[in-house]
Amino acid sequence: MEYRKLANAGIEVSSIALGTWVFGGDMWGGSDEEDCIKAVCAAIDMGVNLIDTAPIYGFGRSEMILGKALKGKREKVILATKCGLIREGKRISNNLKPESIIKELDESLKRLQTDYIDIYQCHWPDPKTPIRETMACLERLKDKGKIKFIGVSNFDAGQLEAAFKGVKLSTTQNQYSILERKVEEKVLPTAIELGIGMITYGGLGGGILTGKYDTMTSFKGGDARSFFYRFYTKEDFPKIQKLLDLIKEINKPLNQTAINWVRAQKGIASVIVGCRNEKQANENISAAQWDLESKDIEVLRNSAKEIIGVE
Repeated sequence: MEYRKLANAGIEVSSIALGTWVFGGDMWGGSDEEDCIKAVCAAIDMGVNLIDTAPIYGFGRSEMILGKALKGKREKVILATKCGLIREGKRISNNLKPESIIKELDESLKRLQTDYIDIYQCHWPDPKTPIRETMACLERLKDKGKIKFIGVSNFDAGQLEAAFKGVKLSTTQNQYSILERKVEEKVLPTAIELGIGMITYGGLGGGILTGKYDTMTSFKGGDARSFFYRFYTKEDFPKIQKLLDLIKEINKPLNQTAINWVRAQKGIASVIVGCRNEKQANENISAAQWDLESKDIEVLRNSAKEIIGVE
């Protein structure tokens, strides 16, 4: 496993991290607790030291499963979770008010069976709460030892700069893949300039870059692939299949090629990969065992622009 330094934190994280959104089950067609625990153990055995979760994943289920999986292994990992998405009946709202953050953190600590979080991240921006209030609250929690480092997720460049004025941010987490490259415009350059490590998610485009779906597939409402990863459309699906045919010419597993394309980009600290069992964990994390050649990196970048229109 390759490890990369987070400049503003002074720690090293594995270049591939384990993501646990699937563990929540509700937005990914269900999950098996025992399979998830085995996946966590396999990831750690393969050298992964960064594991990411959030209370909104299965409304606490992902954190609870992870807490069980990390018994006796807590000190081996850099544990990252989040705050700011609150369930209100059938609605999910953004709330980064200090009192809400404090409540969320205490609940996460209980579910994760730990007394501190390594990287605590604002899951999404909250336009109703001044960012300085949010950052001041996180700094106080850091001073108390409940969190070690502060991060954000899904912030744009302006929001990133505003947050950085309040605290020394260690990480930013954003979607980034061959198919989704908006962060390259402003967010990634800003993160590099400020010394903030970028942790990416969605490198497999919600699974479509694994090549698993060779026919047009539809998902039930509420499934993340039906609303969050908008690649399973009649317009995009055939274009992506054409791109996958090109990726196959590299003669490496499709999933690992997609992961390594992101891993090769400047400023990337770690690429989050998801899984629902030990087999998928092994398949995705094994991407760290090889690197894409520079010519292939550029071929994929240019081909995605030509075939799909990605800028």
